[in-house]
Amino acid sequence: MQTALENLSKEDLLKVISSRDEALAERDEKIDYLTQERDRLKHQVEMLRRMQFGQKRERFEGDPNQTSLPFDAEPAVVEQQQEEIKQKIEYVRKRPNHHGRAKLPEHLPVEEIEIHPEGDLSDMVCIGKEITEELECEPARFYIKRYIRYKYAAKNGEGVKIAELPERVIDKGIPGAGLLAMILTGKYQDHLPLYRQKQIFARENIQIPSSTIEGWTKQALEKLEPLYEQLVYHTKTKGYLQVDETRIKVLDSDKKGAAHTGWYWVYHAPLDGTVLFDYSPTRGSSAPLPMLGNFKGYLQSDGYGVYEKYGKKKEVTHLACWAHTRREMERALDSDRPRAEKVLLMIQQLYAVERQAKQEKLTPEQRKTLRLEKSLPVINELGKWIFKEIKNTLPKSQIGKAMAYAYARWDALSAYLYDGNLQIDTNQCENALRPCCLGRKNYLFAGSHQAAQRAAMIYSFFAICKKHDVNPFQWLKYTLQNIMTINHKNLKNLFPQNYKNITP
Repeated sequence: MQTALENLSKEDLLKVISSRDEALAERDEKIDYLTQERDRLKHQVEMLRRMQFGQKRERFEGDPNQTSLPFDAEPAVVEQQQEEIKQKIEYVRKRPNHHGRAKLPEHLPVEEIEIHPEGDLSDMVCIGKEITEELECEPARFYIKRYIRYKYAAKNGEGVKIAELPERVIDKGIPGAGLLAMILTGKYQDHLPLYRQKQIFARENIQIPSSTIEGWTKQALEKLEPLYEQLVYHTKTKGYLQVDETRIKVLDSDKKGAAHTGWYWVYHAPLDGTVLFDYSPTRGSSAPLPMLGNFKGYLQSDGYGVYEKYGKKKEVTHLACWAHTRREMERALDSDRPRAEKVLLMIQQLYAVERQAKQEKLTPEQRKTLRLEKSLPVINELGKWIFKEIKNTLPKSQIGKAMAYAYARWDALSAYLYDGNLQIDTNQCENALRPCCLGRKNYLFAGSHQAAQRAAMIYSFFAICKKHDVNPFQWLKYTLQNIMTINHKNLKNLFPQNYKNITP
């Protein structure tokens, strides 16, 4: 090889050297790429392990073992780190002192059982008594409600008179409003599939076919359609909505044995605590069009691109979610702890302001003033720091992705400062989704697209019940009893938030 090189001309020798240099540079570039790819995949594996086995809470407390600094640290670095340690917000939730057993509810009926000592008490005088209470229960009581309508005939034989039968939920059906309310509450609130409820009936020696229970469920949900349509109209008039989505498996009649992935779109109005579930077979931009097509006001969401499309409309102010930003940074703790921790500590300061406003029960105007005083400086400082650091960060690294997520939505993340009524995140909307997520782990899928939409109706009303501390069974029983006879102008009176003002 050496002899062959000696026979080459100077130009050919330079070409060989140049070719070798290019090959070496290409090899080094490939090694760098593979190294970065290895680190990226390693980080993904660690992140998945933490998601599966690590803590699920989002609270960030910093590193409790970080009590000392390297011996060779510069004085400026020491001072900066000490300042950051001072800013750490610790969430210490002390266990309250135990004050004895829980107090029994006062609204429950009391069954008194008097117990006297055994033996002859004729020569003794009662000097007092000791009272012991325990909370007891009986299983659901099934009974038959029998309507007996007497007929009256005129003495002159001109006609027969009989009282009208009260309006029933299912015409000519055997279930009463209470039974239907129990079935729907069991399935959509307590996540009991219908086949399990059938087993409960069987224990009481009540044999009801599965198809019959399914038919009752469908018909009862259909009775709620007018109220749901009123809720849709009510939600469209709101000027501040939070929106999120979650998947639901739906049996597809066109694909035998296959399940289609549909989506529940959830719209939460924080100011009056209403929630609307809407089903769509797709997650595309057309799905929220019926609700957001003419929307005007504040729209708050996560970083999904569909929402950003609607948020760019002139009549809409788009708000982002600091909780999602915090999650992105939390994922970067393993790969770049110093910078991720710095951001998390500053986000922690923003949430400290929100807790202060809540604890002091500030009005929206006072909350806005507090945010401008304490939150705005933190946001400005964090924004400048991210703008500076993102230039020196690999875009594919987790910290780079987290910074890019925040940087691209910075105006939307800061928009909650405009009004004291606005929320810092969409956690309230996500909380409304949780019952749906629990339910799909039990009944696995909806039987059809129509069934998924019917489920969206009851999920909406039960979510509102939860927000307004309303008993879902009592509300649903009352609603099923009255929805067929109430004047359509008063339909809003059946909303769960108005139930407490009604005397059934």
